[in-house]
Amino acid sequence: MADIAFFPAGDSAVVVQFGSEIAESVNRRIARFTGNVENARIKGVRELIPTFCTVSVLYDPCIIGYEKLVRTLRTLLPGDEAASGGQRTVHVVPVCYGGAMGEDLPFVASHAGLSEEEVISIHSGRDYLIYMLGFLPGFSYLGGMDERLFTPRLSSPRVKIPAGSVGIGGEQTGVYPLDSPGGWQLIGRTPLRPYDPDRDPAILYNAGDYIRFVPITEAEYARLERDIAAGTWRHEILREG
Repeated sequence: MADIAFFPAGDSAVVVQFGSEIAESVNRRIARFTGNVENARIKGVRELIPTFCTVSVLYDPCIIGYEKLVRTLRTLLPGDEAASGGQRTVHVVPVCYGGAMGEDLPFVASHAGLSEEEVISIHSGRDYLIYMLGFLPGFSYLGGMDERLFTPRLSSPRVKIPAGSVGIGGEQTGVYPLDSPGGWQLIGRTPLRPYDPDRDPAILYNAGDYIRFVPITEAEYARLERDIAAGTWRHEILREG
């Protein structure tokens, strides 16, 4: 655990850095540490913000001081075994690829020297680790995309991208949880709502979980959209390992 360091961030936050590498093993240690801190219910700790390589611990300095908090956090660091694989939480995300829902799929295929069907097969052929959430509520930064699908962002971002759009930006892929501007190449869309403020939980998944994209037809998309609107849909979550 020699690579773990603590830094102050202003007068009300501690940044815990787990090295400088973006890797699944680092993410697992961060997830374990975050869980340990949440379970410890440290008086004065207000919020935890995990990222690729760090966890920011926001606290009330009127309740607990920096030095005492760091001493407590050190006792909650995970052992090296946390970097090894364990049970995975996998969220199944149905995606209608191409057409009006994925207008940039032809460009992504051309850029990769592949057919559109090959791009769909490669993109949906693996599980993606959620390294962190950010940018928008429920926007997941996913790791593990096949390098054959690496595609540059749009030279001019779109003013509005529909919620549920699945895109590729550089070496990453992800789902837009809300209507928003964006510069990623759109290859499909899911009827799922990654973020819904009227739902509990409002965000479907957490950092450290995995996403599995499953291709569906336009007819299946329309049916799922109706089920979600009617409240009869149940999000599929798999526990593996």
